[in-house]
Amino acid sequence: MSGRRGGAPTQRARRMGEVLRHALAETLARGDLRDPDLQGVPITVTEVRPSPDLKAATVFVTPLGGGDTAQIVKALKRARGHLRAEIARKVEAKFTPELRFVADDAFDNSARISAILNDVSRKDAERSAAASDDAGADDDAGDDAARDRTSDGA
Repeated sequence: MSGRRGGAPTQRARRMGEVLRHALAETLARGDLRDPDLQGVPITVTEVRPSPDLKAATVFVTPLGGGDTAQIVKALKRARGHLRAEIARKVEAKFTPELRFVADDAFDNSARISAILNDVSRKDAERSAAASDDAGADDDAGDDAARDRTSDGA
């Protein structure tokens, strides 16, 4: 044992995750799956996280260009056996990991955070513009009073 508890994955696990991700992406890109829910649907494998013993792997997927992610995940779960057999042919490993498919919501979270930040930025710009307009109005009033004094004294 390496003495690691929890925490970050080992270099070996990261490397295996990338190898699995590439093998799955290649298999899905070929489109030879018979499931009608997977026909013609481009799927992105965003990340593969193997377990520390490399006997299981969580596969994060998202349909490219949007779509019904829940339906895609269900279809991938049905095709899990075929995908595992394809990985066994492509990847040299002592064990072929059991695959667990999960919808990757990182892109949705990213879009939601961007929208919030854009809204805050817009509101801040509006507040700054309103504050500068108020300050400009005060300056104009002061200019008018100074002109009045100059014209009275002339």
